[in-house]
Amino acid sequence: MTPRPNSFPDAASEAPRSIGETLSDAASQLKNKGSDLGQTATQKLNETRSAAASGLESAASALHQGGEKVTGLAHTTADKLNSTADYLRKNDVKRMMADVQQLVVNNPGPSLIAAVVIGFFMGRALRSDD
Repeated sequence: MTPRPNSFPDAASEAPRSIGETLSDAASQLKNKGSDLGQTATQKLNETRSAAASGLESAASALHQGGEKVTGLAHTTADKLNSTADYLRKNDVKRMMADVQQLVVNNPGPSLIAAVVIGFFMGRALRSDD
């Protein structure tokens, strides 16, 4: 009877490949989940653009209807709100993200300051001890 070779070295040599395949599968699944979440978020943002635009337009209208008491600053603000509402209606989320990227590239300093301020206020709003 011929002695049976030990199968332990074969199993050890296959382990790294098996781990690599497992990690690759996990990374692929994570990438797919991230892509699905991104598409869902984009779809939700696209669905709410019209409502946001209508809200901005209503605020602009209220500022314009303030009568003689409304200053030029309020009218300017109302005009900006109307412009923003029009922009929201005309552009999808991908286009808006491209515009934001271009704004950041053209104005890195003010963009960084705005990001810090927004991050600060979001952090304050999300704190659980308030």
